[in-house]
Order: sequence, then C-alpha cells, then structure tokens
Amino acid sequence: MERGGARFWRHSDFKGLPSSAVATALSRLAREGTLQRVAKGVYYRSAPTSFGPSMAGAGAVAAQTLRAPVHPTGLSAANLLGLSTQNPMRPEYATSASGRPRALDAAVVHTRRPAGRATLSIEDGAILETLRNRARFSDLPPEQTVAHLLRLLSHDGRFERLNSAAMDEPPRVRAMLGALGQQLRAPERTLGKLRASLNPLSRYDFGALRGLPHAREWQAK
Repeated sequence: MERGGARFWRHSDFKGLPSSAVATALSRLAREGTLQRVAKGVYYRSAPTSFGPSMAGAGAVAAQTLRAPVHPTGLSAANLLGLSTQNPMRPEYATSASGRPRALDAAVVHTRRPAGRATLSIEDGAILETLRNRARFSDLPPEQTVAHLLRLLSHDGRFERLNSAAMDEPPRVRAMLGALGQQLRAPERTLGKLRASLNPLSRYDFGALRGLPHAREWQAK
C-alpha cells in the first residue's frame, strides 16, 4: 500500500490470502487512519500531493462499485492524481461500456473506451486519460506536471502495465507515454513496442508535456 500511492483497495486485490484475515487487516488499518473506508469493502489510501493529501471524490467511490471499468477523466482525473485541487461541477468519467452506468447518472460519462483497460486500476486509467487530454487540466507548471507524472509512472510496474494497455489508445497517448518512459529509462525492448506502433511521418501535440526532454524523438510537434 505504501508503494502504491493514492488508490482504492478492495478485498479482491489480495487474491490468495484468507478473506477473513484480509478483512480484519483492512478494518484495522482504517481504524488506525492508514486507510479510509469509503464504501462497503472499499478503502482509500491517500498520498501527499503538491496541494496536500489526495482525497477520494464521491464519484470515484461510486465508480468502484461498478462492474464495467470506469476511470476518471478531465478535471476529475487531474484531481484524483494530485495535479489539481479543483473539482468539476459534474464528475467526468470514461468507460469501455457501450452505455452510461446508472450509478453515474449525475456525471459526464464517455463510453466505448478501449477494452484493454479492463484490468487497470482507477489511477492507471486516470493517467491514460490525462495523456489523452495532454495534461491540460493540471494546475501545476509544465515542469512540475512532468515530474509528478514521472513519479506516478515509477510505481511498482505501472509503466509496463500502461505500455501494454496503450496499444489500443490514440497514437498521441503512445507517443507521450514513450517520451515519459524514456525519461524513466525504461528498457528499449519495452519502448520499442510503442515506437513501432507510431507512423513515422506523423507529429503529435503533446500540450503541457511538450517540454519533455525526449519529446522530439517521439514525434512531438
């Protein structure tokens, strides 16, 4: 949990361990203040950000109870990831489902995102959505936005997970992820998959991430 950064935890995240022991441990950590119990069987672990400890929004908690994968996007994603303290009037989410989940009737929902996101955590999906919108909802200066994303991507195999999921994302997402991965010194065999998926004649708008040291190598405009 300490390595995972800000994220939700459920009993199903501890497969192979006795369910009663997991339930007892999660309850104890909530009593001690390490976790927040935000719904039945759902806990939240906050992490420090430039604006203070991260917080679990009501919409994000509701999304944890749905079967179809749902990830925050827009300002909701920036808030979850610690890139902004602002909360939109209507939470905004993206899902691979073909229709809007009823539990999110009060939110803006973008449907038919790639099915490859099915196994990603809410934070992993929020990072992909942040790359989709070129980090334009970040309240941090570009240099700090880049540094914060690099910290998030360096957590426990996250870059490798997103590298696989990004194959179904728009080319600009793969290009920005590649530039971030090169900054993290990811293995070339990992970066090569992203690089090979890009049209060498195309150029991509990196938005707030245009200042990445390797942006031009990844075909930034």
